[in-house]
Amino acid sequence: MVHFIIENASVLFISMEVLSLLCLLFFGLTRYLFDRRNLSIAFILFFIGITALEAALGWLLFSRTGEISTLQIIITIFVLYALTFGIQDFKRLDRWMKQKIGKRRGIDLLTEKDRDAIQKQNDPIRRARLYRYSSIIHILVFFTAQIVFFSLGTDNTEEAFTYLRDWSWLSSETGHPSETPYPNETIHGISMLWGIILVVDTLYSWSYTIWPKN
Repeated sequence: MVHFIIENASVLFISMEVLSLLCLLFFGLTRYLFDRRNLSIAFILFFIGITALEAALGWLLFSRTGEISTLQIIITIFVLYALTFGIQDFKRLDRWMKQKIGKRRGIDLLTEKDRDAIQKQNDPIRRARLYRYSSIIHILVFFTAQIVFFSLGTDNTEEAFTYLRDWSWLSSETGHPSETPYPNETIHGISMLWGIILVVDTLYSWSYTIWPKN
């Protein structure tokens, strides 16, 4: 059984992600369109359970292989997102479903708390502040991950600082561990891509502070 899970880990993870999205969709439909609140709670519990299974899958892969793979990193990112930014995104999705389904049914499903949250969400000053916070958190997570990756790919602190002083390894085409501070080519490729995403996200997030009304 464990061998089957490891061999088909990618397919299982993708399947769980699809199921988790369907759970959120069915939550909105059963709660707001069909007015089945107990059933909607079951879909949320299914979503939480699937997220826990994803975390367990990532841990199983690491415990069996003893290595950090691309899939493990992706699973970790998805699980961390679900536990942090995903909560706020779900609340926004919930309000959006209330608006759309309520309009379709000809009733107002929004509460005063929902309207207040929507008003705050559209406030440019508050929105700029939220984007600053998310950008800072993204930066902290990125550099924390880099510390972990460096510790896995270098023998000691002095070697790690050698790479920090000389950034020529950034131009490495192969990403081989002998040329970079990372333990393998996969983590090197992910870090390079993540670095580009971080720059774009930082510029985008702080643009709300520079031009809050635009």
